[in-house]
This record gives sequence, structure tokens and C-alpha cells, in this order.
Amino acid sequence: MQIPVPLKVAILTIAATGFYTYVGQLVPQKEVHPPEVVEMSSDLSTADLVEIGEGIMSGKGLCFTCHTVGKSGALRFPDLDGVAIRAGSRRPGYDELTYLAESLYHPDVFIVEGFSAGMPQISKPPIGLTDDEIRAVIAYLQTLGGQATMTMDTVVPFSAAAPDGPLSAASEAVDDGTATGSDEAEVEGAA
Repeated sequence: MQIPVPLKVAILTIAATGFYTYVGQLVPQKEVHPPEVVEMSSDLSTADLVEIGEGIMSGKGLCFTCHTVGKSGALRFPDLDGVAIRAGSRRPGYDELTYLAESLYHPDVFIVEGFSAGMPQISKPPIGLTDDEIRAVIAYLQTLGGQATMTMDTVVPFSAAAPDGPLSAASEAVDDGTATGSDEAEVEGAA
């Protein structure tokens, strides 16, 4: 007795579907929840900002998806251990705050040597951190090799509240969308 070809195809389809359904059920599923709303008020202390910043980095900001703290070897993005020490000397004319703010608001302007561009601008979707949340992240980053000095009154460069002060040529190019390959050639190292 010969089994008709359409029946063979139907049996194979049912068997394959059943197999992949079974295997799919063996894979552990991760329950994903929307990020918690971070309540920020104008009277937060520096210590509060640091605590909130650490929570944002491991949660809503998704920073630890790519960055590490205290790791070495082949890394996707730079390790953040000691970033506060390096931040003040990475770019001429930049202090720690300006460097960290630019790395968050315009991450592709300055890339650490040996790494590729790819960090999203965290103030825009899909991450979409607010200026206050970025202020908290900077406060936490300041503790990685340094002392946090960020307060809720600190004006963060590149934020909506920042005055129209002089930006680097590369940052202005990013702001107006005219960044060129030569701008990128000057890029040698960020957070």
C-alpha cells in the first residue's frame, strides 16, 4: 500500500509543527514588564540621585545590556569601571560632566578607541530617558572612580535646560544632522 504524497506532506507538517512546539515550550520564558516610573523631585539629594541612577542603568536605561563594570577582555562597549576618572581627560576642553553628558546625549560623537559606534541616544525613543533621569545616571557614573557631585540644580550640558553655550563642532554637526566622515575620523574614545 502506497501512501499518497499529500498525506505524507500533511504528516510531515504536523510532525514538524509538533516538534517545534514541544522544543519551544522547553525554552524558559522571561516575563517582561514596562519600566517602573521613576519619581524625581527637586529636593533629591546627591545620594538619592546615585541610587536612582544605578536603578535606571540596570532597568529602564538598559545600559548594562552592553556596558559592564569591572570586566576586561572582549567587550561589546567600554567597561565603565573608573569612568569618572577618565571622563575629565578624554577630550581636550571637556570636564567630567560635559564628557559624560555628551556620551549620553550624543554617543556617536566620540567613540573610545577599539570600539564601534552603536550606543543609542538615550534621550530619544526607544529608551527615552528624561533630563532628570539622565542627571541621575550621570550621578551614578560619577561614583565609578570618583565622587558624585550632581544635584537636581546642576545644569547638564546638551540637556533641554542647558544654556546656548559653545558646543564642540562635532556636537553641533550631530545636532543639525551634518556630521561627516571627517568628523568621525577625529573620534577616538568615549565612556
